[in-house]
Amino acid sequence: MRDPSVSRYSAGRLSPIRRTADLRRLRDEQFDVLVIGGGVTGAGAAVDAASRGLKVALVEARDFAAGTSSRSSKLIHGGLRYLEQLELHLVHEALTERGLLATRLAPHLVRPVPILVPLPAAGLPQRAWQRGYYGLGVAAYDVFAGIFGSGRGMPLHRHLTRDGARHLFPSLRADKISGAIRYFDGQVDDARLVVNLGRTAASLGAAVVTSARVTGFLREAREVVGVKVRDLEAPGSEEFEVRAKTVVAATGVWSDDMSQMLRDVGVRPGLRVRASKGVHLVVPRSAITGEAGLILRTATSVLFVIPWGGHWIIGTTDTDWELDRSHPAASARDIRYLLDQVNTVLDRPLTTDDIEGVYAGLRPLLSGEADSTSALSREHAVVEPMLGLLLVAGGKYTTYRVMAADVIDRAARRLGGPVRPSRTDQLPLLGADGFAAAWRDRQDMARRHGVTTGVVEHLLERYGTLTVHLLAMMAADPALAAPLAGAPEYLAAEVAYAALAEGALHLDDVLTRRTRISIETAHRGAESVAHAAEVMGAALGWDATVREKEIEHYLARVTAERQSQTMPDDATADAARLGAPDVRGLAADRHIELLQVDL
Repeated sequence: MRDPSVSRYSAGRLSPIRRTADLRRLRDEQFDVLVIGGGVTGAGAAVDAASRGLKVALVEARDFAAGTSSRSSKLIHGGLRYLEQLELHLVHEALTERGLLATRLAPHLVRPVPILVPLPAAGLPQRAWQRGYYGLGVAAYDVFAGIFGSGRGMPLHRHLTRDGARHLFPSLRADKISGAIRYFDGQVDDARLVVNLGRTAASLGAAVVTSARVTGFLREAREVVGVKVRDLEAPGSEEFEVRAKTVVAATGVWSDDMSQMLRDVGVRPGLRVRASKGVHLVVPRSAITGEAGLILRTATSVLFVIPWGGHWIIGTTDTDWELDRSHPAASARDIRYLLDQVNTVLDRPLTTDDIEGVYAGLRPLLSGEADSTSALSREHAVVEPMLGLLLVAGGKYTTYRVMAADVIDRAARRLGGPVRPSRTDQLPLLGADGFAAAWRDRQDMARRHGVTTGVVEHLLERYGTLTVHLLAMMAADPALAAPLAGAPEYLAAEVAYAALAEGALHLDDVLTRRTRISIETAHRGAESVAHAAEVMGAALGWDATVREKEIEHYLARVTAERQSQTMPDDATADAARLGAPDVRGLAADRHIELLQVDL
């Protein structure tokens, strides 16, 4: 529980001093719930448990959202295709969560984005059928949102003629469409939402430590009573034990590692997770002329073209992946597939020269009998393969809060005693309180702090009402008000703030997740890394040797990713990507022996 004499902001400040204190807590205290995994589900579970008054710890081997949760399509959506598949419960659940996030929980991070459903060119009877079929689906989507969406926060859909569609999206080929339907979904910076969840958990009293790798379970008789942890920021130190009444593993595509450890002692895990690789391209806004996104049906997946600030995000693929899970690689074949698909509807075809950034992520799908990952379940499951250990896997980003509540409900029943029910549907994340008023008064805020309205808008859309803390840093040190070299849409203050308040420990954390410079610039952050190292080094007390090492690691990563994206297939792309070592010193995680159980 948070000390009531400490403000919520101060309690949620993930500073270097806080990390040291939380490491001490891990060694010295016993927790009600220990969460393994700093993705959206794990961070959400930590918030849920801490908000119920439980004593909570969260450990993450790398950084917040370092895996799947920073590599999505950046959408908070109800799943329009689930409606087509008549999975109405999934649509209901997701639209409810979308409404909560957009209006109450994180309005500073989730906002409406218009999306077009192009209607293919065809004869009159087929055009009428298509408009009726898709129109009914989108109308049902709006009805579901209105009934179940907890204050929908999204405008209603609208039918468009061919001319109306091309007015909104001039780059659409006129010969390929007969019209379109415009609807709205939510857009989010996925990594920032996860960081915000981690800080919110900390503000509620949770011990939150990244760069802390679980190396095994602690067991007494037939019950898990904790884990062994190694601090990856102190490579010479010994691993230590963390005691907990319940361990929650929210490890996504790494869930089978836990399952493998359990099989080694004759315990059946009860679920199996397959990894599906999704690749996205980022191109400049100037490459495509349009004021809305697109959703297109392909032979194997759904393709989104989504406006993203001064860029477009194009994705995704949906293919099996059995290679390195920490750094999934996009191959030249993946890139060509996405370009071929999107170019079928664009009047000016995109080429590889248009690409600014590429990123690949792995979706954790509950494995079934289907041959393709696109047919596997997007639902989630919670299992207890051994007393004291809960595994949660599957699901989708939008419904993280439901997954978190489900697994903590199981933990609460196991703990016994009076435990409050989940209340995270009523709990605004840090920066959400007072956001509407702050946005309304943004011009006044800009005048008071001597900055442009554009700067305040940029900060409000990333930090919400925490913006005042960045403005105070800039007033105290005018150098932090300068744009970051090579990425003028970001400020130096954001790098310092990431290190001092958001738990960032390495340049990769800042350039890849606290900002999105690694995918939003053609140089992939290479022209920003020196300036970022100067600012971050000053905040964290790095000497010249550490700064140079951080720069070297980041540039090696950029080189390896670029090389992997020229390789013809998954195997060669994976080999090229593994040419750059992880800054945290992690070996490739494809081998189960990296997680040894102490049983």
